Amino acid sequence: MNPLGTQQQPRLLTPQQAAAVPGPVPQVDRERIYQWINELTSPDTRENALLELSKKREVVPDLAPMLWHSFGTIAALLQEIVNIYPAINPPNLTASQSNRVCNALALLQCVASHPETRSAFLQAHIPLFLYPFLHTVSKTRPFEYLRLTSLGVIGALVKTDEQEVINFLLNTEIIPLCLRIMESGSELSKTVATFILQKILLDETGLAYICQTYERFSHVAMILGKMVLHLSKEPSARLLKHVVRCYLRLSDNARAREALRQCLPDQLKDSTFAACLKDDNSTKRWLSQLQVNLEAPSVPDPRGIPPLHPGPQ
Repeated sequence: MNPLGTQQQPRLLTPQQAAAVPGPVPQVDRERIYQWINELTSPDTRENALLELSKKREVVPDLAPMLWHSFGTIAALLQEIVNIYPAINPPNLTASQSNRVCNALALLQCVASHPETRSAFLQAHIPLFLYPFLHTVSKTRPFEYLRLTSLGVIGALVKTDEQEVINFLLNTEIIPLCLRIMESGSELSKTVATFILQKILLDETGLAYICQTYERFSHVAMILGKMVLHLSKEPSARLLKHVVRCYLRLSDNARAREALRQCLPDQLKDSTFAACLKDDNSTKRWLSQLQVNLEAPSVPDPRGIPPLHPGPQ
């Protein structure tokens, strides 16, 4: 029986059997990889194995299926995550604990990124194990690193532009979690969280979900507005790029477009960010297109759907 209870239950293999997938592994001793995967299942050898495998994940193209199909490996990685829960509330996570669990998260990101394991990863609901980390608010470096690495796993999922990923995430609390980090996280965490929101919005189902009610849209618009105000004081071209893309995508929805005509920050209408975007032609084009979209004449929704506004929908 698969310890994760996934709907698809492949035959569990030894690391050597799981690694018998064709494909060259440059400059890596495969026997060492098998050994480290075996060592993940023992608490005495797990910490070093986590470190070594996390270093090799970029150069072993079939590491994800090796991890997924090796007996006890995913359970061991989840155990690493669950073991940290007591350290996040009350918040007393140490740098050593953070580094160790982030090595486990890096291996889960590897599994989330791989086309052969991504679907099973979602069916096992493994991303939900990371959400307690995204709920944390401590500003210490161990917690920032933990949040950023957890966001990286979700970011690896949405980067694939797969409908299955968006459908899964929309049935979880990922949007409010990202919005909170977008409001109060470090610049790097804000950037990854905004990227995740952007990818959800770029999906038709995601855009419709966020624009379905005033409450959802207004929460997103409020946080984006706060970010623009903050960016006008502390510019970041990388973060601004994702914020502008979110606004542009919202303007593709007729109801959201009508609402944005009233609430788009003035800083996106004037030359506030001209210097910041001096060398970023793509973001400048998005910003120009956003302004064009909002200046276009208002057209009533042919389906008779009312505009976004407070009150019962």
